[in-house]
Amino acid sequence: MKIYAEESFGPVTSIIRVGSVEEAVSVANESEFGLSAAVFGTDHNRAMRVARQIESGLCHINGPTVHDEAQVPFGGVKSSGYGRFGSSAGIDEFTEIRWITVQDGPMHYPI
Repeated sequence: MKIYAEESFGPVTSIIRVGSVEEAVSVANESEFGLSAAVFGTDHNRAMRVARQIESGLCHINGPTVHDEAQVPFGGVKSSGYGRFGSSAGIDEFTEIRWITVQDGPMHYPI
């Protein structure tokens, strides 16, 4: 089913019948994309366990997948992009940590 296999940004959904939570996680993780996911359920602990198994950049429990906040790192995994933007994670993505020292005074070690 092409609509399921492609990354869609429209107001559409695909519904696939599965026999268990394990199968649902497996089907979700078969996708080459992993930008955003959602898990719905009345047992929040169970929903959290499922959300942790889904390979996505972000996962919402009992909420829509369209939710972007500036203070939260946003980005996908797999073919849905590289890295994160937003929050300090965005700064980390676009910078390289370096350590530069300056010896001002007598050297500690002979050269």
